[in-house]
Amino acid sequence: MKILHLSDLHFGKRLNNFSLLEDQYHVNRQIFKLAKDTHIEAVIIAGDVFDRQIPSAGAVQLFDDFLNFWAELNLPVFIISGNHDSAERLSFGAHIFSQNNIYISPVYNGQIEPISLNDAYGKINFYLLPFIKPATVRPFFPDEKINSYTEAVQTVLNNLPLNKDERNILIAHQFVTGAVLSDSEEIVVGGLDNVDAHVFDAFDYVALGHIHTPQTILRDSIRYCGTLLKYSFSEANQQKCATVIDIKAKGQMDITAYPVKPLHDMRKIKGTYAELTDRQNYIGTDTDDYILATLTDEEDVPDAIGRLRSIYPNIMQLDYDNIRTRTRNNIEAVDINTSKAPLELFGEFYKLQNNQPLNETQSQIMQDLIAAIWEGK
Repeated sequence: MKILHLSDLHFGKRLNNFSLLEDQYHVNRQIFKLAKDTHIEAVIIAGDVFDRQIPSAGAVQLFDDFLNFWAELNLPVFIISGNHDSAERLSFGAHIFSQNNIYISPVYNGQIEPISLNDAYGKINFYLLPFIKPATVRPFFPDEKINSYTEAVQTVLNNLPLNKDERNILIAHQFVTGAVLSDSEEIVVGGLDNVDAHVFDAFDYVALGHIHTPQTILRDSIRYCGTLLKYSFSEANQQKCATVIDIKAKGQMDITAYPVKPLHDMRKIKGTYAELTDRQNYIGTDTDDYILATLTDEEDVPDAIGRLRSIYPNIMQLDYDNIRTRTRNNIEAVDINTSKAPLELFGEFYKLQNNQPLNETQSQIMQDLIAAIWEGK
């Protein structure tokens, strides 16, 4: 059975005030084509369908389009809620959807019953575990010690009706210890939300969501598929992909990652303002990409981001890398009884802030200002 593993769709996401709905629609078309071309037989979405608990109208419409495609193919779809989703809102209409092979995890209620499919090798059981916290699980197991995320997940899994002789797939949305992070995840400070990967030992495949970088933990079959789009510039060098698992007899499976191409790639450019605006340096590049521009000019360029957008219309961020930004100096209080002249004091302050002294023109401007203030000129 060929199963498509997706997660962290984040429908409705905005990045630096740019809406990504068009980008998400574009990549969805590729996923639909991939599903047809590779003869996918089931689909997993491992949480964070939406980017917010109250999604925008555009995000809901995109999800509706997404579900309609799978319903038209009559493929079983397994969906869990992530930490960005509202479990209550996402599971609205779940009973009706299930009649069309679309299975959405309900709000966790202490019980998870498997949904089973059959292929030439027998039964495959899918367990849908929505994003949980220790406080989510404690009310249903008052006699258990549940102080950590690992204990919460372990307790839930210990109480599943698991037949280890059959093939079992767990769909979960948690932070598994050892996962490599990017800047776009929301992780609890101090790693308190860590889950030990050994709690998943009984499962043939663990379809994980929550971490945006594709990776495996402990073994190939405990897998984060990652996002289909880049959601931070820390992911600029990643190749995003869709994961297809071909499950055969128990203990046998092939895992293939299929690259996807974004509508707008995300990349970083660096140089002086003159270099970044030199036609020879940008001609032939995808200037419509989402851009993080780093200027190396020592002096700030007035309205740099606005001027750069005449070439790079989707520039998202602008920063500087120069002597001033590379060195951070502590500015301490000065003795008010100092005998230093105002211009000398300001010159010291300016050098601490900018890691270079005032030039002659700047010194003359400051001298004129000081004279005007102190002498009332």
